[in-house]
Amino acid sequence: MSLNWKEINLVLSELDLEGAQIQKIIQSSFDILILVARTRTRSIPVLVSLSSGACRLHETFRAAPKSEQPLRFAEFLKSRIVNSWIEEAVQLGQNRVVRLLLRRGENRYQMYIRLWSNAANIIVTGDDGVILDAMRRLPKRGEVSGGIYRPEAEAPAAREYEIREFEGSFSEKLDAWYAEHGGTLSLEQLRVQGKKNLEGRMGRLAASLEHLREKEAAGLDADRLRICGDIILSQSSVEGAKPEWLETVDFEGGAIRIKIDGKKTPAQNAEHYYSQYRKAKNGLDEIRKEIASGEAEYKQLLASEKKLLAETNPLILERLLKKIKAGVPEDSKAAKGKKTPGLCFADGPWIILAGRSAKENDELLRKHVRGNDFWLHARDYAGSYIFIRQRAGKSVPLEILLDAGNLAVFYSKARNNGSADVYYTRVKYLRRAKGGPRGLVIPTQEKNLHITMDRERLKRLENS
Repeated sequence: MSLNWKEINLVLSELDLEGAQIQKIIQSSFDILILVARTRTRSIPVLVSLSSGACRLHETFRAAPKSEQPLRFAEFLKSRIVNSWIEEAVQLGQNRVVRLLLRRGENRYQMYIRLWSNAANIIVTGDDGVILDAMRRLPKRGEVSGGIYRPEAEAPAAREYEIREFEGSFSEKLDAWYAEHGGTLSLEQLRVQGKKNLEGRMGRLAASLEHLREKEAAGLDADRLRICGDIILSQSSVEGAKPEWLETVDFEGGAIRIKIDGKKTPAQNAEHYYSQYRKAKNGLDEIRKEIASGEAEYKQLLASEKKLLAETNPLILERLLKKIKAGVPEDSKAAKGKKTPGLCFADGPWIILAGRSAKENDELLRKHVRGNDFWLHARDYAGSYIFIRQRAGKSVPLEILLDAGNLAVFYSKARNNGSADVYYTRVKYLRRAKGGPRGLVIPTQEKNLHITMDRERLKRLENS
């Protein structure tokens, strides 16, 4: 439940922000902002939430986690609002819109905090009402840079409300109440979301580990293939064997039946088994590495679940949940030490990854890209796998697609031609070639680009 206009007035009277200086801005997420205001006696962290069903403004008594990446609106506020003085902090009538009049040097700003569940926003304007920026840019409402915002002209609310009864500081009780019941920031809801996400990943990981262990058990029989080759070489001839089976005794005197090709020599038949032996042996090492990696990830997920259930701060829990959804390890040292294989190119907010070998291609596919990321590869030429990291709610611009296409041609055998066809699709539409070499995939629902290499574009990407 959001604050009503009477509760907003009570909060503002408790905070007594007039004459305070805004010394710090923290934007924990896209709908949570914390203004740290310093009065003569203390610092007041003022939490502003635009979360649907939990729109509110009050002092918070919990640690405010910083966003791991700079957020646009917070950066704007740091450049304009930090170190400004609050000359006035009032609600406009009964309309659940709080206006802060701010002064920094000779510059004056107005910050409007609109606490409507269906259209909450924070808007900063100049003295003339021209919007400088908004936390949520809403073009249909004209709430974008350069627009005009004058909520003083809006009609006041006519409904009557009652103030919820809390003992002691209203802000302190609100902080505690919303931590437990506050819509999207409810501890219980966040825990349910996190547990559901973790259980899904743990279930998929357990199934994958079971499959890998089955492959490991099959790989342990690799020595039998080598012994078959040795037995074939010990025979004087296998030509004309019928019906393509060699029936003989093994080195311990037991009967054995080995499938062969009667048209080939003993050496050729033996080499076939030796080749299978080498492949099984090498594959077994890779399978064991994958099992060890999977078991470590499973332990990490268990640790994340334990931490999630123990956390009591909803702001920190929300950030933890985002890490869990993104698959980021909770151990910060491990996260910092984890490197993406291959090459990484940045074009603005877009990230492009390139594998330089079959091993790197395979590792990127297995551990570093997700289903909605894009995969590109030069058609009919051996070369790198190129991936474009998908951004939530964004379509890949043509320029980014051309950047990735140029990289796909440059890091392939088609480089000397100067041009080639490149096909692309989402990672979720790739399937592994059964029995094929490491990293080999077969694309489906692919589209085609014809790329002529652009040296200037490649040089720009190299510098990125």
